[in-house]
Amino acid sequence: MSIGSDISVYEACKAMIGDPADASQTDQYDLMLQCIGTSNANSIDTFFLIYASSLVFFMQAGFAMLCAGCVQLKNVQNSMLKNLLDACGAALGFYSIGYAFAYGGMDFNDPKKTFIGTENFFLMGVDDLMFWLFQFAFAASSATIVAGTLAERCQMAAYLCYSLTLTGFVYPVVVHSVWSPQGFLTANGVNPLWGVGMMDFAGSSVVHLTGGATALIATYMLGPRRGRFLDHRGDPLDTPKEFPGHSVALQVLGAFILWFGWYGFNTGSALSITGPFQGQVVSLVAVNTTLAAASACVSALVSSYIYDERKTGEGSFSLTYAMNGTLGGLVSITGACALVEPWAGVIIGFVAGSLYLYTSKLLVRMRIDDVVDAVPVHMTNGIWGTIAVGLFASPERVQLVYGKANDVGVFMGGNGTLLGAQVVGVLFVLGWVTCLMFPFFCLLNYLGWFRASASDEVEGLDSRYHASKRKINTNVGPTAGYGQSNQRLRRTLDNMDDFEENKVPPAPSGGPSSPGHIDVGAGSSQVDPKATSIIAG
Repeated sequence: MSIGSDISVYEACKAMIGDPADASQTDQYDLMLQCIGTSNANSIDTFFLIYASSLVFFMQAGFAMLCAGCVQLKNVQNSMLKNLLDACGAALGFYSIGYAFAYGGMDFNDPKKTFIGTENFFLMGVDDLMFWLFQFAFAASSATIVAGTLAERCQMAAYLCYSLTLTGFVYPVVVHSVWSPQGFLTANGVNPLWGVGMMDFAGSSVVHLTGGATALIATYMLGPRRGRFLDHRGDPLDTPKEFPGHSVALQVLGAFILWFGWYGFNTGSALSITGPFQGQVVSLVAVNTTLAAASACVSALVSSYIYDERKTGEGSFSLTYAMNGTLGGLVSITGACALVEPWAGVIIGFVAGSLYLYTSKLLVRMRIDDVVDAVPVHMTNGIWGTIAVGLFASPERVQLVYGKANDVGVFMGGNGTLLGAQVVGVLFVLGWVTCLMFPFFCLLNYLGWFRASASDEVEGLDSRYHASKRKINTNVGPTAGYGQSNQRLRRTLDNMDDFEENKVPPAPSGGPSSPGHIDVGAGSSQVDPKATSIIAG
């Protein structure tokens, strides 16, 4: 092992210690061992963070595959590019200002609390670059949560603006409040909130609740996909129309990649593997991550079967609910993975699976269109995972992680102070995200940058934004076989918004508004029945 190309750790330590005349041989041996041990420990911890950061970043591939499988074939390329831009936007935003706002000037010995960091912009003065890399991967994960929710109807410009805003300012303020020693909610610094602080080991609230709450606001403002809850005249459908994704295999592949990456997400949050008892902490984290995911999968699968059986008289095993239930369990255990016993991890995951299913059904009843169920997975279970710490946190586990256990979970003998701090943390994240992102999306909508046009949405965002897609002749999808009529179809669909707003009733056969004809003013002409069948569908 070497520090430079020509100097070993032993030689570097010997040069550092020197040959003090007043030191005994034993003292010199002790200093040498300490120096070598510290150097090796730093190298091991650096490699550990590289490993964890790589796994967390690899989760971007999981998000991409999950989104690609959930959307229609005509929007796959657009969905993939948005996932790629998430990583790129997060890297630039977190490098320039995000890291400074989150961790700038942090000092574990300073009791002063601040709202936001004010140093280390553009990584100036930052020595621990691996810590930045790990935190960047977290920021990218938070931003990517929203990608699937807005799929198939969001403009590229809106997505770029959102990604930079979230990773550059909104998310860093949450990080600073919870994880920086100068944050008012932190449990890591001097004088924590109510003597205990808010405990979120790996980000149930910081990462997932932030991303999930943003996703809910965004999809509410954007509105559902055309035909999901309303017919082509704007009247409510008796039964919401399903838009099945084009590949279940990609969805499952994405879920497994995310589960795999979660081992880096949660274990890496220990930041070190060489300190006293760190091996125990990291091992418990990995075990709880596994158990919560497994129990949530079973819970969601069984709950969906019972729901279908009572509603229709015949139950069915839903792969989609089982898969998303697994992800909900992973979200729920993220904040508590190092703080609870394995049996509690099973309970947390089991509850998460049922909460996911209930929230998913609730969104449909509220006519909120979430393409990949990111809101039930990340927001609902981000809240549950944060609250679960206040219920199940073990005194021994809290002591190992934070070096003190002034209060623990209510079910483990706590007095409720920790639970109160967790609730305050949840309310802060929800309030902060809502106050910033709601007017932000309102502005995008006002500028006309948010939602894609009717013609783009029906024809497919790949055809609108990605020229290479037009060169591919795939006889798949709602516009298959009509490549020669794309321009006429686009002209027809460009008038679709006005047509829906006016809700023109059907005229008698042969009239100007009869089927197969749309009156768009002077110069209008008969429209191909194939085109109108696409609109009606």
